[in-house]
Amino acid sequence: MSLSVPKIRSCEDCPIRYNAVCSKCDPEELQDLEEIKYYRSYAAGQTVFFGGDPLEFVGSIVSGVSSLTRTLPDGRIQMVGLLLPGDFMGRPNRDTIDCDVVAETDVMLCCFRRKPFERIIDETPHVGQRLLEMTLDELDAAREWMLVLGRKTAREKIASLLHMIATRMASLKPGETAEATFTLPITRETMANYLGLTIETVSRQMSALKKDGLIAFDERRDIRVPDLAALKAETGEIA
Repeated sequence: MSLSVPKIRSCEDCPIRYNAVCSKCDPEELQDLEEIKYYRSYAAGQTVFFGGDPLEFVGSIVSGVSSLTRTLPDGRIQMVGLLLPGDFMGRPNRDTIDCDVVAETDVMLCCFRRKPFERIIDETPHVGQRLLEMTLDELDAAREWMLVLGRKTAREKIASLLHMIATRMASLKPGETAEATFTLPITRETMANYLGLTIETVSRQMSALKKDGLIAFDERRDIRVPDLAALKAETGEIA
């Protein structure tokens, strides 16, 4: 199977070089990471980890999007997060992973063997510092998502999700801040599951945002946001 993932010759060619856990590393520290690094590719729909699996490696999403889901004892499934390019997957100093991780699109991972990576965290301040920053950012995002799920209207939920994905994708392209274009990485059914809505509500609100000129899309799930600030205003976070 041919996957639509980038070919990377060195860390300097990496599209997430300045967003990932290695973003603050100097050349010598990058070399230490290089010695324990390898790449893995997954096709859309493929499971990266099942909850409870041994955590043999951690790593960064280089391209593509993965979902994090939890399964209740009665079989109900809830998506609890999305991993976008630059996000870190796995937790150092844990033997297992507690969520299912599934590739929603073709995904490339920059992987580090877990035990050697834990040693590098102890010995390389820039890696540990960046990982702490990313962990705190993830905590802030989780708190923000509690607000999205608990208090926002359906329109505000859809706008918040699209704005979050758009701004993250735009951050990988320096200079592109006013607008964004991306391929929606999840289906409307998955969006409904993630946001606590019905598929019909997701479709209705997407169409309403399109009618109002806040987004444009076609049948291939390519989304264009002509004005990020205008979409931000629909999230309910601007008075």
